[in-house]
Amino acid sequence: MKNFQPFHGMITMIYDFKIDESGEGLGCYKLMSVENKYGTVVNFVVAPNTYFVDHVMLSVGDMVTGVYDANAAVPLIFPPQFRAVVMARDTQYQNVKVDYFNSQLVSSDNKLRLNIAPCTQIVLENGQAFTKNPGDRNLIVLYGATTKSIPAQTSPYRIIVMC
Repeated sequence: MKNFQPFHGMITMIYDFKIDESGEGLGCYKLMSVENKYGTVVNFVVAPNTYFVDHVMLSVGDMVTGVYDANAAVPLIFPPQFRAVVMARDTQYQNVKVDYFNSQLVSSDNKLRLNIAPCTQIVLENGQAFTKNPGDRNLIVLYGATTKSIPAQTSPYRIIVMC
C-alpha cells in the first residue's frame, strides 16, 4: 500500500535530471527543488508519469505541494530526493489531498470524508469519466471548504481516480 506524503513550499530550482549514463531520456525527467517556510529543502524527481493537477506548467517561484510515496526506496542523500507522484500549484480556495479512501470515502489518516455531490466530477488521470464507485482506491481530491468535524467532511469539486 502506498503511503502518500505531501511537502509544501516554493520551487527554487528546476533543471533536467539525467537518469542514466547513456543520456537516453534526457529532458524527460526534471529535478524540482522545493523549500518550505522553515527552510527545509526537498528535491522532487518529476517523471513523465507524474500527475500535474490541472496540467499546469510549473516555474521557479510557484508555491506547490509535491506528493510522494513514503514507502518507496530513496537514496540517502541531502537534501532528500523523492519521486513525485503528484504535483499541484497552490490555487486560492482549492485544497488537494492524495490518499487511499475506503468504501465510506474516508481517507486512510481519518482526516477527510468525501460527500459526493451531483456537481462533483469523477475522472481518471487521463481526463475520461470514471463511472464506478471511487471508494477503496487511491484518489486525488480537489476540494474547498470543510466542516470542523472529525473527520472533516467536504463535497469535492473533482476526484481523480488513480488506477
